[in-house]
Amino acid sequence: MTTGIWILLVVLFTAALFGTMFAFKQEEKKMKKYEEDGDTIEDELRRSHEYESSSLKSNVPLMSSIYLVTIVVSIVVFLVYIN
Repeated sequence: MTTGIWILLVVLFTAALFGTMFAFKQEEKKMKKYEEDGDTIEDELRRSHEYESSSLKSNVPLMSSIYLVTIVVSIVVFLVYIN
């Protein structure tokens, strides 16, 4: 049973890591697109303001849900292991 729990935890944390890397890659693609299109100071300032307002609506909930699921499942697995 202990081996099964360890395998589940490794898979769970790997999935959380994958979700984090996926979100990072999406942002990286945006930055490359901006560089290819040509950047001006005004464009960077505008995107900075847009990012500040939109990241709280998109990125934070995504990352919060990834780690909330990871923590809840880890606690459940730990409780199963204790009993």
